[in-house]
Amino acid sequence: MSEPLWDSEDAPDPIELGVLGWLLVILRGVPLALLVFGGLIVLLAVRLVEYPLFGLRRPVTPFIVQFVCRNALRLLGIGIRYSGDLMTERGAVVANHTSWLDIFALNARKRVYFVSKAEVAKWPGIGWLARATGTVFIERDRKKAREQTQVFEERLKAGHKLLFFPEGTSTDGLRVLPFKTTLFAAFFADELRDFMYVQPVSVIFHAPKGQPDRFYGWWGDMEFGPHLLKTLGARRQGSVELIYHAPAKVSDFENRKALAAHCEEAVRHAHSLARLEK
Repeated sequence: MSEPLWDSEDAPDPIELGVLGWLLVILRGVPLALLVFGGLIVLLAVRLVEYPLFGLRRPVTPFIVQFVCRNALRLLGIGIRYSGDLMTERGAVVANHTSWLDIFALNARKRVYFVSKAEVAKWPGIGWLARATGTVFIERDRKKAREQTQVFEERLKAGHKLLFFPEGTSTDGLRVLPFKTTLFAAFFADELRDFMYVQPVSVIFHAPKGQPDRFYGWWGDMEFGPHLLKTLGARRQGSVELIYHAPAKVSDFENRKALAAHCEEAVRHAHSLARLEK
């Protein structure tokens, strides 16, 4: 039996909002809700026309998602900076996972489609948002591996960039967990291997001045509501840094373990350096 990832020393930091903090929750939270759910309504309306004309291809709605995510970070006051070039080849993106804020950050620069566990589709609110934005839901069932590979193939050939979090969970943002290799196996299917690339991305959150380094982390049994309130009510905000690494051609690797190790090393190395340079 493996040891738990988080122990008593990893307990969440106490949240103390105060009067100013609650005021900021309202001043940031109301516009953010209007932006997200207003954007969702517009996206669904456009998709009613887009889907019959283009099917899986989405020439318009990804720009709505990108607009919402960029401005969500602005409303929160979280700065964002990038380095590295975006992948032009067909394929997937893999990144380390710190919190729900990753979704805004990664969508802000690159139009991507997240790959998530099937349970998320049933979550209130978040499930609706995920479905509307084209998230690919997968089940951890070997019997459905072939079916899921076909879904990946259809989406990739439609020009979608699929985004995976190979750690399998979000973290405190201070570390990069070992990459699980299971999802990488699908990339080696005969239908995908020859044309597919994978771009590793390091996501580094820099805490607001005076706050713990793990301020934006969302780990263990932390609940979404308190984390959202803490983020909305922060008197000062920090920033997020995205480092895009050179895409790796799947056919250049012997197997899923070799590819996963390559991507993990790229993400981990840049993540460590960026945290040292903060």
